[in-house]
Amino acid sequence: MDWKIFFTSFVTIFLAELGDKTQLATLCFAAKSPRPMSVFIGSGLALLLSAALAVVLGSFLGKAIPVNIISKLAGGVFIVMGVLLIIGKL
Repeated sequence: MDWKIFFTSFVTIFLAELGDKTQLATLCFAAKSPRPMSVFIGSGLALLLSAALAVVLGSFLGKAIPVNIISKLAGGVFIVMGVLLIIGKL
């Protein structure tokens, strides 16, 4: 295990996820639920599966497409999604 990559990934994702829509949705589910542990397990498994999918896709795309192009495409997708959210189409 490369501990530098591990800790860099952990800190980056942890800080990025604080206060995002997923965390706020989980907070709302837990506030309404009589079984917060079920919310914890369900949301944890969903995030784990989401991260696994990202790692698999990232590994594949990283071999097929240069990383700088992937970064630019991801940035473009975020911009488009932001504009769609602002104009109410998403």
